[in-house]
Formats: sequence, structure tokens, C-alpha cells
Amino acid sequence: MKKNTHPKYYNDAQVTCACGNTFTIGSTQKTFSIDVCSKCHPFFTGEMRFADSKGNIDRFLKKQKVAAAHKQSQKKKKEKKQKQQGHKSLKDMLTVTKLDK
Repeated sequence: MKKNTHPKYYNDAQVTCACGNTFTIGSTQKTFSIDVCSKCHPFFTGEMRFADSKGNIDRFLKKQKVAAAHKQSQKKKKEKKQKQQGHKSLKDMLTVTKLDK
């Protein structure tokens, strides 16, 4: 087997949670930063607590508002275009073409 192909393994790698909990594991990285651990995860604590550490829900709601506004503007543009062209039924369009001939 070739030498020096595997990364260095640390038996004392430190893991730090967003809640402040720290613990030691074995890993190829010296330090870790995680969002949720067994001390603060609702499954382990039994609490129904809402954890949004990076504002993911705020970003999602912001995107939803932008999408709704875009949809409304597209709808208004379509209605305006139909008013300019004059909304006609198929029957009206066929009668106009017959009269032109």
C-alpha cells in the first residue's frame, strides 16, 4: 500500500454546537462547528422548539413574497395586453376573417 495517502486522523477533534455544547470525537478535521446536537435537538430533548439558526425560514418567506409579486405583475401585464389587443372569442375571429375575404 502507498504511504501518505490517508489524511491525518485526530482522536481529539473538538465539536462545537450553536447552543454552546462542546464534545470530542475522532475525525480527520481538528474542529467542527454544527447547528444542532443531541443537547438541543427536539427529538432528544422532547421539546417542540423551533431552531432557525441561519434565517432559512426568513429567506424562504422573502422568496415567496417576491414570487407572489412577480406572479401578480405577470398577470397584470397579460390582462393589459389582452385589453390592448381586444379579447375576442374564436367565433369572433372566424367571422372577421370570413368578412375580409
